[in-house]
Amino acid sequence: MNIGELSLIELCNAIAEKKLSSYEVTKYYIDKCHEKADLNAVLEIFDDALDKAREMDEKIAKGYKGKLAGVPVIIKDNILYKGKISSCGSKFLENYVAQYDADVVTKMLEEGAIIIGRSNMDEFAMGSSTENSAFGITKNALDPTCVPGGSSGGSACAVAAGLAPVALGTDTGGSIRQPASYNGVVGIKPTYGRVSRYGVVAYASSIEQVGPITKNVKDNAYMLKILSGESQHDETSLKIETPNYLEQITGNIKNLRVGVLKEIEEAVKGLETEISYRNAIDFLKKNGAIIKEISIPDFKLTLPCYYIIAPAEATSNLGRFDGIKYSRRSTEAKDVYEIYKKSRSEGFGKEVKRRIMLGNFVLSSGYFDAYYNKAKKIQQKLKAEAKEAFNNCDIIIIPTTTGEAFKIGAKVNDPISMYKEDLFTIVANVLGIPSLSMPFGKGKNNMPLGIQIIADSLKEGTIYNVAEFIEKNHKE
Repeated sequence: MNIGELSLIELCNAIAEKKLSSYEVTKYYIDKCHEKADLNAVLEIFDDALDKAREMDEKIAKGYKGKLAGVPVIIKDNILYKGKISSCGSKFLENYVAQYDADVVTKMLEEGAIIIGRSNMDEFAMGSSTENSAFGITKNALDPTCVPGGSSGGSACAVAAGLAPVALGTDTGGSIRQPASYNGVVGIKPTYGRVSRYGVVAYASSIEQVGPITKNVKDNAYMLKILSGESQHDETSLKIETPNYLEQITGNIKNLRVGVLKEIEEAVKGLETEISYRNAIDFLKKNGAIIKEISIPDFKLTLPCYYIIAPAEATSNLGRFDGIKYSRRSTEAKDVYEIYKKSRSEGFGKEVKRRIMLGNFVLSSGYFDAYYNKAKKIQQKLKAEAKEAFNNCDIIIIPTTTGEAFKIGAKVNDPISMYKEDLFTIVANVLGIPSLSMPFGKGKNNMPLGIQIIADSLKEGTIYNVAEFIEKNHKE
């Protein structure tokens, strides 16, 4: 039995049926992490993982049946795991040891998962290429000369490179879906509140979510069910029952109403993703879906809206990192003022400083109403427009990215160009709705392209049904 070829669900079944042990599966993936260490996808392999796998084998032998019993998982470096370092890809927190478990970690451990390591990321999740980590650049799993995307580049690379059957990422503006696209894997940003954010180091609290990255659609659906649910620690978590997404995969898309956004027609013209995007629409139409032109009239405002809301909230959330309690203190500081100034100057990287400055500007006296309040009003207007659009369709199809993964260093000195990488992903965060990226087509260098399937709030099951149909029936 080739462990690396098994899906997450197949691994769960093989371990439950005692065809494989948790120890041998965990050791296989840890060995793979060491073998492909040059990708710099995994910052740390936890030294107690194999011991925990042995303990899990003993529990399984006594009848334990957790949904992830004995299966290795990698978590993004901004997700707290008690007793382990959570550095957020930053020198500021390089020695910070988590004092408690994130809710998503608790849920996985309760189901028997073996968390084997933490993945690299753009510092404090601010970036689209994982070139902003204080601990070095992560490389694309399929072409090491290219970026893996960001900010969850380490998690996407780890799954694509076979370092784990599943990894967790966070998505504030596309940080799960964009790297999933670049590495040819499946990643979802769930409905806002579907998954608890408790224990995830905050970037922009009103728009970010945790989600799984997997090799295929069914694995993703299986994992999201485990991660979802109400939390007593997170007031934004939704107090509703989570459906069994696998049961909502019917294999049928006949009469599915597929929305095509007229506002992106000009934007996609000439892009590398244009052909695959149109092919996806044609494929769905040929298989019984009904294609409908829809409109979100202010779609073009999603990007500027995001780049006001996200930096503003980041500025507030990062205020706690002051060299006093949570982060390293400058050794050059002579008084309290210098502790703040020098610790933050030395601790934060260039992109984080850039976004803090943007956030401070839009929150400053005289600009708060002109920028942040206006952006929040636009956000509500966009939500109303999207709700109207979903009255006429079940899903919306758009590209995930403007093209395939770009070369390392190509955009690192051009922040505007880098921000535009989020052109198609940001809409789901601003609206708080679910969106999944899956592989569809190849770019000019034979690297994967992604297509996004977006649905109205709480319609992840609809997304998974469409995605699994495409995965199963579309041939390149």
